[in-house]
Amino acid sequence: MQPPEGWAAYLIETLGIEWYRIPIVVISAVIIYLVFMFLVRLFGARVLTVTSGFDVLVFMTIGAVAGRAVLGHPPTVAAGVIALCTLMILEAIFGAVERAWKSKRLLSLSPVLVFAHGRPIEQACRKTHTSSTDLHAAMRKAGIAHPDEAQCIILEPYGSYSVIRAGQPLDPQLFSHVEGANAYLFTHHR
Repeated sequence: MQPPEGWAAYLIETLGIEWYRIPIVVISAVIIYLVFMFLVRLFGARVLTVTSGFDVLVFMTIGAVAGRAVLGHPPTVAAGVIALCTLMILEAIFGAVERAWKSKRLLSLSPVLVFAHGRPIEQACRKTHTSSTDLHAAMRKAGIAHPDEAQCIILEPYGSYSVIRAGQPLDPQLFSHVEGANAYLFTHHR
């Protein structure tokens, strides 16, 4: 079996890209990257955490929508390579800007204390969209069988939870950039 116009034409059509589409793919990738970054800043790091099958479906849908918007029609391997390269370059540029300005807080999210001394911090949980189910899952994953065994739980900038066991000495410098640490960990707040 051979394609109607031959293998060469078929491969060029399937794998290649017309020159006029290259800037469109690049611009689309930049827009999708910036919108995604804005939405993560708006909704917080919790949106990056996969805690259920529904979350997996949401991420798959987001990926499909973003991919279609960036690749255009028809999607080709060349368009995919151009889009991936554009996204990696954007990631490198924004990483360099953060390092140059020495202010991760300008572009990146800060870690947030969402649980301290056996209790959720309601305001922080609302702000980060952290549910009691999320906290319980983080504790179980850390091998904690009772909330009193957790000194604190921190929602990290990329959506994961860090759990510190009760009784562990805390170095204030390690928690200096964690939102809420001074108010809840280094005072006698109960």
